[in-house]
Amino acid sequence: MANLKLGKLPDRTPSKITITVSADLNQALHDYAALYRQTYGESETVAELIPFMLAGFLEGDRAFAKARKERLPGTGVSERPRRQSASTADNA
Repeated sequence: MANLKLGKLPDRTPSKITITVSADLNQALHDYAALYRQTYGESETVAELIPFMLAGFLEGDRAFAKARKERLPGTGVSERPRRQSASTADNA
């Protein structure tokens, strides 16, 4: 059995999502759904898998988590001024 990064989905009410992706990404998503079905014995559509993939991606992104933590609740404004790194400043 494959050891997928995405665990078996919890019970939930299905929701509809519509996005536009490249042909290559579409094929990769369908391939992942097929491997998910083979691994867990349950068929899930790509649309059902995507929200969990995105949540897993965001939860694993340390820079994103740090940036969210540094923002004041409800304002979208950072507590501290954002400093540019040397490489970013050079590219500006």
